[in-house]
Amino acid sequence: MPLSTTEIKNQKIVIIDTGCANISSVKFAVERLGVKVIVSDDPSVILSADKVFLPGVGSASSAMNNINQKLLVDTIQQITNPVLGICLGMQLMTKFSHEVPGSHIADSETKNVDCLDLIPTEITRMDAGELVLPHMGWNQIKVEKNNPLFEGIEDGSYFYFVHSFCAPMSDYTLASCEYGQPFSAAIHNKNFYGVQFHPERSGEAGSTLLQNFIEM
Repeated sequence: MPLSTTEIKNQKIVIIDTGCANISSVKFAVERLGVKVIVSDDPSVILSADKVFLPGVGSASSAMNNINQKLLVDTIQQITNPVLGICLGMQLMTKFSHEVPGSHIADSETKNVDCLDLIPTEITRMDAGELVLPHMGWNQIKVEKNNPLFEGIEDGSYFYFVHSFCAPMSDYTLASCEYGQPFSAAIHNKNFYGVQFHPERSGEAGSTLLQNFIEM
């Protein structure tokens, strides 16, 4: 049964403070939808949330160092309510990432960073051919599976991307995008959702996706 307006507004929405994320833009985007948001790295606060956001910017190695230092790995893995990873936050949901220090210059398939292992896929450097990396700016997505996260969002909708690494197409792909290669624009496993783009910077389509997540 869908949540009522009162239930939506009374939810406890938490943004995980990883110490490495551009949290303010996500917080403001969610608050514009009329719900309150808490930013916290307290395990009890995170585990009691109705919805959780895991945003991220920077490198996978730095982000995982911060998460490990804050002793948040077990906490995040124990969350049973819906979680939305955004950009690097999505990548941290996978098993591992090839984005080790220096990998923005030369890709390495022999080294990797252990991630949160919430969605059984991995992150590799994009094979963009002659296109410039990072993949930065507006691009169209294709919805690959029916899912409440993309309710009311049409194929071909534009979202804002900034990244050089990506998740390949897999059984966990909810939406795809192309930039030199097809890649996962959104992935999903159980209560864990991830989007490679920035919904908080993606206009009406991004707001719709955030609203869909909050209303799950």
